[in-house]
Amino acid sequence: MQLTMLGTGHAMVTRCYNTCFVIEEEGKYFMVDGGGGNAVFGQLQSAGIPPFEIRDIFVTHKHVDHLLGVVWMMRLLARPPRPGEEKTRQEVRVYGHDEVIGLLREMVENLVLPAGVSIADTGVRMITVKDGERVEILGHPVTFFDIGSVKAKQFGFVMEIADGERLTCCGDEPCHPRIHDYARGSKWMLHEAFCLEAEEKRYHPHDKQHSTVKDACELAQSLGVQNLLLYHTEDEYLEERKRLYTEEGKKYYDGRLYVPDDLEKFTL
Repeated sequence: MQLTMLGTGHAMVTRCYNTCFVIEEEGKYFMVDGGGGNAVFGQLQSAGIPPFEIRDIFVTHKHVDHLLGVVWMMRLLARPPRPGEEKTRQEVRVYGHDEVIGLLREMVENLVLPAGVSIADTGVRMITVKDGERVEILGHPVTFFDIGSVKAKQFGFVMEIADGERLTCCGDEPCHPRIHDYARGSKWMLHEAFCLEAEEKRYHPHDKQHSTVKDACELAQSLGVQNLLLYHTEDEYLEERKRLYTEEGKKYYDGRLYVPDDLEKFTL
């Protein structure tokens, strides 16, 4: 199983793409969020991921830097098959909580599809998931959970990637105590880290419900996480981000710490 970070930046970055990623196993793909625009197609192309091989998409919440790339994906995936594609096109499942699915449905039916065509007429199936609901994706159990956001309703998920091993995606806000049991002991935890602790007074991450590198690493240490992957960062220190974030993080976390660049791949 492999994870590719399509993008690693927060909403207003200009030097990297917004945070989203793809998990792949045996030629099947699970995409989480889509960033903020049609640049998602370029990221997929650069990563060598065929869009039509993506079978499952999960949208964490309705902020534009996570949702709009999915609208572009649905424009592609929901179009009528071209000659020769009929036998190869398969159903695509798009998961999200009720607010996300409602907004996506409205946007796609009003902005993307031809008049008189509904999503039900395409190969895309919209699936509303509830807090604690469990589904199967890539042949693995996945449980969605409400992260307890105070900004916009947001879900994360935990995937059972092997016997007794879990990957937990905490969304783009600090891992709330209500979901600590999902993350505790995870083999992998994906967590946002807006900036370095030394830059806290400059970026004010806590005012935006975000973490510093120190915050995220202290949390991962307390939860016994084996591998911590940090994303949703500022991009001013992009060239030095990996070194700077790793140096700070290792002061507070003794597991394996990863600060990915866009398009970086990880074996889970």
